[in-house]
Amino acid sequence: MEKLISQAEKIRSFIINYGLLFIVLVIGLDLMATGLESSESPDAGPENIQARLDASYTDDELFRIGRPGIYRGEQLREIAFPLGGIGTGTVSLGGRGNLRDWEIFNRPGKGVNFPFTFFAIYVESDGKKFSRVLEGQITPPYSAGFGYRREEVPGLPRFRTALFRGEYPMAEVELSDPDLPVIVTVEAFNPFIPGDAENSGLPVVVLKYRVKNLTDKEIKVTLAGSVANPVGFDGQGEFNSLFNAAFGQNVNRLVKGPVSGLYFFSKKVQPDSPAYGTLALATTWTDLTYVTHWVRGEWWDDLHIFWDDFSDDGQLNNFDAEEPSPDGRTDVGSLGLKATIPAGDETVLPLVISWHYPNLVDYFDVVREQRGRLYHPYYTKKFKDAWQVTEYLFQNLNELEQETRHFRAVFFSSNLPASVLDAVSSQASIIRTPTCLWLDDGRFFAFEGCSDRSGCCPLNCAHVWNYAQSLAFLFPELERSMRETDFLVNVRPDGAMVFRTSLPLGEKYWNFKPAADGQLGRLINLYRDWQISGDLSFLKKLWPQARKALEYAWVGWDKDRDGLLEDEQHNTYDIEFFGPNSMLSGFYLGALEAGARMAQAVGDKRAAAEYRKILDKGKKNYETLLWNGEFFIQKYDRALQKKYQYGEGCLSDQLLGQWLAMVAGVGRFLDEARIKKTLESIYRYNFRENFYDFANVQRTYALADEKGLLLCTWPRGGRPPLPFPYSDEVWTGIEYQVASHLIYEGMVREGLSIVKAVRDRYDGRRRNPWNEVECGHHYARAMSSWGVLLALSGFSYSLPEGRLGFAPAMNQDDFRTFWSLGSTWGTYEQRFDRDKVFTCELRLEEGSLDLRELDVELPTGLSPVFESVSCRLGGKDVKPGVGLSGKRLSLKFKQPVRLKGGEVFLLKMVS
Repeated sequence: MEKLISQAEKIRSFIINYGLLFIVLVIGLDLMATGLESSESPDAGPENIQARLDASYTDDELFRIGRPGIYRGEQLREIAFPLGGIGTGTVSLGGRGNLRDWEIFNRPGKGVNFPFTFFAIYVESDGKKFSRVLEGQITPPYSAGFGYRREEVPGLPRFRTALFRGEYPMAEVELSDPDLPVIVTVEAFNPFIPGDAENSGLPVVVLKYRVKNLTDKEIKVTLAGSVANPVGFDGQGEFNSLFNAAFGQNVNRLVKGPVSGLYFFSKKVQPDSPAYGTLALATTWTDLTYVTHWVRGEWWDDLHIFWDDFSDDGQLNNFDAEEPSPDGRTDVGSLGLKATIPAGDETVLPLVISWHYPNLVDYFDVVREQRGRLYHPYYTKKFKDAWQVTEYLFQNLNELEQETRHFRAVFFSSNLPASVLDAVSSQASIIRTPTCLWLDDGRFFAFEGCSDRSGCCPLNCAHVWNYAQSLAFLFPELERSMRETDFLVNVRPDGAMVFRTSLPLGEKYWNFKPAADGQLGRLINLYRDWQISGDLSFLKKLWPQARKALEYAWVGWDKDRDGLLEDEQHNTYDIEFFGPNSMLSGFYLGALEAGARMAQAVGDKRAAAEYRKILDKGKKNYETLLWNGEFFIQKYDRALQKKYQYGEGCLSDQLLGQWLAMVAGVGRFLDEARIKKTLESIYRYNFRENFYDFANVQRTYALADEKGLLLCTWPRGGRPPLPFPYSDEVWTGIEYQVASHLIYEGMVREGLSIVKAVRDRYDGRRRNPWNEVECGHHYARAMSSWGVLLALSGFSYSLPEGRLGFAPAMNQDDFRTFWSLGSTWGTYEQRFDRDKVFTCELRLEEGSLDLRELDVELPTGLSPVFESVSCRLGGKDVKPGVGLSGKRLSLKFKQPVRLKGGEVFLLKMVS
């Protein structure tokens, strides 16, 4: 090494003698020498590490407070905003205002676009008539061997401009055209209320078309929705034509009453068929026009006659015959809402699409012989058909819409970076996509993700769902049902956990080895779920099996009980790691800490003592054996294990167990300084500014100018000839995990850079912002994004202790955030002004909370010596005990104080 450095110095001297033209080369050689001196490997290259840490994002790009932006132009192409309830399937709102991807048949359905299903408007203004499909212009490419598919009515006129805004669970598309005297905005949503799974699990899409009259004269309009009757189609194959052997005897019934519309069913399909179901297009608008089915003509007669009739005067022929379709075909029905809009005024025209498909066929079971059985979605317990869903929705729409809007307003009032609000909210949508199942016995199940027409990787995969946090904080009762399945069903007599669930529960186990990360991570998640619920009886019910699962480690992975896993360890990379390694032993340490706390809580003191004894040894061994000065590694016998390890690599998931412990409220169990150094290394070595010169033969999720975090790199060399299979990939679920962990440890800029990189890749032009993929669409791991919200707010919680805490990682002088523990949710806000007055407000928007302790991180600049401290709850003074440890202020109450929905706890301090 010294010889190389000396040669570099001689060359540099030579070049300087020949002038300044060689400055660039000098700098390069200088960096080479520096790299050699610091023992950085050729893998890292002579790049400027500080420049990489600074990244290419400006402070404004990373820290700009605000709501997600508007999508336009090419950004509309990939947008598909999922609309539907928990366990019901979805219909997606496209970026142009079109409905796409009808995934309502108890299976995914990417590309299932009903033929001749669209919305249109007729406008009559000052003697002129206009007709338009209520969509923006179709985006290229237009290439197709027989022209653009006629069933998508591409030849009909559309609005010139579309603007899309999505703030899950609500989206809107504004449509405008210089030739038209109106602007139309369609707002779409499905009720979404944290903690209220019942009303967040309705199989409906609510569409509100707001028509603005831009003229100084009265105008007449008709909004017409046309829908093809899908009953008979089971979600497999294609539904791109009205002609299919599955169809026949399809009926489109006109229903009139307080709720009016079209009810779609079939007299041919049997009640036990997966294709059996009903659908409805309905409204409470009273001035209607309709046609139960289009003309069954030849060539282009059907659409031709409909469009000419509609464009003539906005009045359909009010044909209401209930004529079943001939065998082998189905029909399109249309419902029109007519209105007169005064000059400069606007009218909102409401429509609802609902569905009811009661038969979910188990085509996916991990135990093949279990396939073919029928199950039933949870919503079918409450509703007998789609029309009953519609009636319930309209009867309760005002309240459900108000609560949904309230949630959206509160969540997006958080003064956090737009990319964070976007990431957290958009990936919460996964809960209500076909990735997730909610069956009529109340149990919640899920795939890892979705293929185009089937669920991918069934069910409740423990090592993937370890990352997912959104469900636990929004609908914790559903998450707890997964814990019951994990421990009460899937733990074998020897303590090994089956990490994929087979239906019906408990009848047969999948015959495969346990996953170390899945099994141990579920123990940490069990601790989290207990802390969120405060339900000790829930913990006691699961504890015997949880204890068995934890102590299986002494049989399967840590036979000498030294706190490190040594034997074969299956994991989320679908291979086995061997020997002590940072990732899986980290899970083990976290599980031991969580297990000791749970054991103590249920009175199992002997187990708690044993876990802590092994934990103490494990921490020492982990930090002694696996630490290389920059990060933690894997130790394994290279002579025995030739493939699929990471060895000396810098693994992005190496602190995954520690991150999960932070999210779950377990806290740090590793040395804080080494955690920080490791995270610095992960960001330094694994986060790439672009992929122009990166060779990857694995699956590709980041390309060209995109930024992303690799799963692993080998900055000190030692990359195995065949490393673990996904090492060169970029997974959003891991990116959010690392981003939130960086923020927890004070590296906010680095964490936000990763979040921004993800959302830049999912910009509507390149990929769908509401569908982050990995092994399939709507991949569950991406719900690790909720951890970013937790980290930035410093939100801590323990309902058993009646404790909440906040430690904002940014904007400490003026901070506001949403927080949620299921049905109990609200906001936290703090301010520190120039008069040295510090105030914080804990507002409970919904639910109730018995508060014993509130912990607050004081902002920099606030003196720990106070002139006065006052607290008020519901307008009344309260006097908690006040404690201060460093910058952490603790308010403790001798008796819990109860906060109810709408109440505010106010703290005011003057220094």
